Amino acid sequence: MQKRWTRIPADETTVNHLQEVLKINPVFCRLLVQRGISTFDEAKTFFRPNLSHLHDPFLMQDMGLAVERMEKAISEEEKILLYGDYDVDGTTCVALMYSFLFKYHNQLDYYIPDRYKEGYGISRAGIEYAQENDVSLIIAMDCGIRAAEQVAYAKSLGIDFIICDHHLPDGELPAAVAVLDPMRTDCDYPYKGLSGCGVAFKLAQAYSSYNDLPEEELYNLLDILVLSIAADIVPMTGENRTLAYFGLQKLNRTERIGLRALIEKGKRRKPLAISDIVFGLAPMINAVGRLGDAKLAVKLMLSNDKMVAADHARYLNHQNELRKEHDQHILREAKAQFLDVSGWEERRSILLFNKGWHKGVVGIAAARMVEHFHRPAILLTESNGKASGSARSIPGFNIYAAIKTCEDLLINFGGHEHAAGMTLPINAVPEFQERFEKAVKNSITDEQQIPKIKLSDSLNLQDINPKFWRLLKQFAPFGPGNRSPVFATKNVVDTGHSRLLKGNHLRISVKQDGSKPVTGIAFGMGEHFTKVKSKKPFHLAYKIEEETWKGEKILRLVVRDFWF
Repeated sequence: MQKRWTRIPADETTVNHLQEVLKINPVFCRLLVQRGISTFDEAKTFFRPNLSHLHDPFLMQDMGLAVERMEKAISEEEKILLYGDYDVDGTTCVALMYSFLFKYHNQLDYYIPDRYKEGYGISRAGIEYAQENDVSLIIAMDCGIRAAEQVAYAKSLGIDFIICDHHLPDGELPAAVAVLDPMRTDCDYPYKGLSGCGVAFKLAQAYSSYNDLPEEELYNLLDILVLSIAADIVPMTGENRTLAYFGLQKLNRTERIGLRALIEKGKRRKPLAISDIVFGLAPMINAVGRLGDAKLAVKLMLSNDKMVAADHARYLNHQNELRKEHDQHILREAKAQFLDVSGWEERRSILLFNKGWHKGVVGIAAARMVEHFHRPAILLTESNGKASGSARSIPGFNIYAAIKTCEDLLINFGGHEHAAGMTLPINAVPEFQERFEKAVKNSITDEQQIPKIKLSDSLNLQDINPKFWRLLKQFAPFGPGNRSPVFATKNVVDTGHSRLLKGNHLRISVKQDGSKPVTGIAFGMGEHFTKVKSKKPFHLAYKIEEETWKGEKILRLVVRDFWF
């Protein structure tokens, strides 16, 4: 499917102003304007992140109440239970808060719910575990904003809650001692894009500030926090970008034995970038929650024993390899099942059910189906006698709203415009399939159905040099809201050295108007090999990255699309 290339707009008057005051290549001024930066001071803040830029945590609604309750629990030696979700965000929350508090309080325990027995969020089983273990305060992280019933049940047992969440509230807030969530409508906290672990960090920051603790102890937590920021795909802007910038520095020299074991087992290059977390470390942490017990991820991050940490890292890596096998198996079956649907070409959505698919992996496979067919996708499997699964969307289409039109068929569902999860009776799947298709067809636009490549600017190959790269990499760390720029170069030709690699990948070597040859990699695009080798000019859309080749650092293109 040919993608549509569109250029990200940038006001040229502002671009010219930035060029006058910054004295840098106009390409970089255009990138800044595309990120909402229009003045010298804003550019300085962007290029020179500083921990002093972090907001006062007490600007968050209920923060004073949360710190007050923590003070009481610690001074009276109450038992505190740290409760987190089973994904990277949830497990890092627990590891971060445990690492912070254990120096000041030895009555700590933690709890991660079982994905299959308890599901997402605060469970009755978790509260009963707290009661059995004489816990009087639960700090729930990356969940809880919609747990009014569960918090009320805990309160009836004499157990208080502090909630640290970042999801949208839905109706009544839980009657917790404190509900920390920047997405609350009555919360004036200036930055709304924090991860769940980010909210937990703000609680630690507030407690640290209130007790005048050394700042170094707080900033030692950033190697854990950056895992959450990268893995939870939160905006890489404002406070998140500052935390991620210093978090990466901390992670690359981490003294945590567990994290070092994970990095070594993941065979990640140094220095680690956000992409190394997203595609390397995070899947290993997530896999153990998808296929086994997510507590092992917390144990790894908290481990102080090299042998134990190495064992945990090996296990996480093994679980991730199993996850990949399930993923590939589900994807093969889902593709075949969809292509077998009568009139599949005309359908605007994908909704498939197979009782044999692994519940913990269907979300990843749904995302792969979206990539392949460019349609909103829901994959369902059987769990506890019901149909349960995950939804993923295409850019710009609100899949949550489409699912909500079918909510009378569902036992429960939750999520946001990009992704969601749901449970329903198996006998309701056929009707759900048709009503979801109708909802998508009625609301999706022609524009949304064409995959797009969003270009930051055009370049000539001769522009790509070490000086250009030195400034470009200062735009990192990259993520939503600050994506790695995609550039376009027109009329390049093969140098004669492009070749097909294993796995349908294509290594290209191109030149333009007598420029020096530039190499690149096009993952999964081997079908274009013949056209590349035809010696006819073509256009490229690509990102730029640095790689080490035979001990030498070189710049290469990571191809996003060809236009012949």
